[in-house]
Amino acid sequence: MSEALHSYTRSQLALRNGQDRPEIWVAFRGYIYDMTNSKLWKNGKHYEHWAGQDLTSELADAPHSEKVFEKFTPIGLLQ
Repeated sequence: MSEALHSYTRSQLALRNGQDRPEIWVAFRGYIYDMTNSKLWKNGKHYEHWAGQDLTSELADAPHSEKVFEKFTPIGLLQ
């Protein structure tokens, strides 16, 4: 990546849940992704998963692999 990514705390990530603020962010393996424009994350929810949190440990329960994150560009780092 050409520019340095800003670091965000878990508390800052939690606010980007589509409810408290309009942004819909999730973290995976230390990176934060903006899912605001994804049709699959309407209102901050994707099936039984909620935005504003680290989904790394929840991937094992998903019907897809981590390759799904390759479609999105990281916008930050999780502290």
